[in-house]
Amino acid sequence: MSDRVVVFLDWQNVYKGAREAFCTYGAPHWQGQVDPVALAEHLAADSPFDRVLHEVRIYRGQPDGTRDPKGYAASRRQHAAWSRSPLVTLVNRPLRYPHGWPSACAPGERPQEKGIDVALALDYTLMAFRGEYDVGILMSTDTDMKPALEAVASMRRSPGPRAEVASWSAAGRHNRRLAIPSRNLYCHWIEEDVYNQMADATNYSV
Repeated sequence: MSDRVVVFLDWQNVYKGAREAFCTYGAPHWQGQVDPVALAEHLAADSPFDRVLHEVRIYRGQPDGTRDPKGYAASRRQHAAWSRSPLVTLVNRPLRYPHGWPSACAPGERPQEKGIDVALALDYTLMAFRGEYDVGILMSTDTDMKPALEAVASMRRSPGPRAEVASWSAAGRHNRRLAIPSRNLYCHWIEEDVYNQMADATNYSV
């Protein structure tokens, strides 16, 4: 029987990482976007073992419709595009806005994601405990995810679950990935040629 793969995407981290790795400074905001299903399909297939993509879970902050109607509308259009695939599960939480945003807040302050890392870490751990995946591939460079990876890697059920990570890989630079001291986690390195095949150039703001 094929191993069930669930891919967990820390969306803002994935997007910013792609921009840093493959895009020029000041590139249009849609550069760095990827098709999450195409990304997950690549990760599930990137193995010599018999695996099948079971679910793609996307975690991201949700703009407020009254504070940022343009950002909210863009995110809704993007979510609708993702949701055309029955494999996608979207988990979002409201962004936290600085006091006085946007005109009266401190210079440089921006809305922040709150609770997304906790939601992702909990799901990654609890779904493994409940036997809802055989392989959990986590794509993020947020070190707050390390305890969840350690928890899943320490489980002794047979067969699995197996904890793996993914990260962008740009030529000629140091590329970050998540690692834990207790296990040598397999990392799916994604290079620029693969990124180009799954890039999404849609301007969801229009």
